[in-house]
Amino acid sequence: MTSVPYRNVRLGPSDIVVDHRTDGTIVARSAHPLGKYPKKMTEPLDHWARHASYRTFLAQREPRLGWRNVTYAEAQFFARRIGQALLNRGLSVEHPVVILSGNEIEHALLGIGCMYAGIPYAPLSPAYSLESTDFRELREIFKLLTPGLIYASDGVQYEKAIRATVPSDAEVVVNVNPIAGSTNFGELVNVEVDGSLDSAHARVHADTVFKLLFPKGVIQTHRMWASNQEMLRSYLAFLADEPLILVSALPWSNAFGGNADLGLVLYNGGSLYIDREETAQALRRLSPTMYANNLQGFNLLLPHLRSDAALRKQFFSRLKVLCYADAGLSQEAWNELQEIAVEQCGDRIPMLTGFGLTEAAPHALLGLRDSDDPDGVGVPLPGVELKLVPIRDGKFEARLRGPNLTPGYWRKLDVTRASFDEEGFLKTGTPLRFIDSANPRAGFVR
Repeated sequence: MTSVPYRNVRLGPSDIVVDHRTDGTIVARSAHPLGKYPKKMTEPLDHWARHASYRTFLAQREPRLGWRNVTYAEAQFFARRIGQALLNRGLSVEHPVVILSGNEIEHALLGIGCMYAGIPYAPLSPAYSLESTDFRELREIFKLLTPGLIYASDGVQYEKAIRATVPSDAEVVVNVNPIAGSTNFGELVNVEVDGSLDSAHARVHADTVFKLLFPKGVIQTHRMWASNQEMLRSYLAFLADEPLILVSALPWSNAFGGNADLGLVLYNGGSLYIDREETAQALRRLSPTMYANNLQGFNLLLPHLRSDAALRKQFFSRLKVLCYADAGLSQEAWNELQEIAVEQCGDRIPMLTGFGLTEAAPHALLGLRDSDDPDGVGVPLPGVELKLVPIRDGKFEARLRGPNLTPGYWRKLDVTRASFDEEGFLKTGTPLRFIDSANPRAGFVR
């Protein structure tokens, strides 16, 4: 397989600078500066709403109805009205929004509406509501957040959790299957925007908290998200060549789905097809230019790629890179994906993983094109400093610093202080080592 060339995909430079300190620590960083990025992540939406008004931003397949899509202009129109509705309700940093939902168009519009209004939101994993029997974690989150509005995609589906946990002074908004006392989601859109929204939006800045991610309550700021997207675009240079087509099922309650995937589309004016069904079914109708999934997702997809020629042809026809979002992809699965790609299109597809975490919004290191090791995590992205603190046997603890790093944990000052060292590096606790200590450009491995 190593003799088969990779597909010709335009990627950015990946050379790094390594500084060895006298105390044994090592600091690695990209040899290239981070490009300019917007102050707030509503700016890309406003840009694409002007310059690609009718391009699909989000799409999801509805039972018996087919694909429903929202363009960039429509997303801006609806999100601004939602933002106004939230301001009219007096919501704030002290009383933010909680989202109980899987991935869906309304979830995204509500989150963007919060961003226009400068009101934080917390997209919670449905498991807190639908799999728990005592809702202990959900109660603790509500106690920490003191939310003013809770959105549920399906009132009946989430009713038990709502009745057991939602504070009496919080409004419940439901998209479908309303329950007693709930507000219909349409009421958030059926308002007129006035000057108060523009005034609130003008006060939003790079360090404004726009989202909180659990279970740890990790603060996400506009600076974190915007800088991380610029980091990704600096390496995934092909994003500037044509609109990104992404098919994704990674949940928006975590940073890989809700920041990386949704952000890649929003930042670069692409289209995100929300995969809410069996992955192979969606991919039989769509040809992604980039595909990202986790270990479980690839393990589910592989048998279909192996047995379905039509799916293989559709899947690989426009594909530039494959990305997997967590550690653990086996060498066997890695090899099989490449074998299928070579059989279908005659070349290998770059398979990129990296090192990231919620606190980094989420990417800090990204893999190299020519890596054949599923555990290789690549090199630091532009703007990221990787501090390596010696542990043992050639391994180092990875510590991170950069504009994409969180300022801390929501209302947990002690945890925040303990998470950073004296130089402001986040202590990840993750061990890394050089693939080849004599050639740092070869990158790092877990």
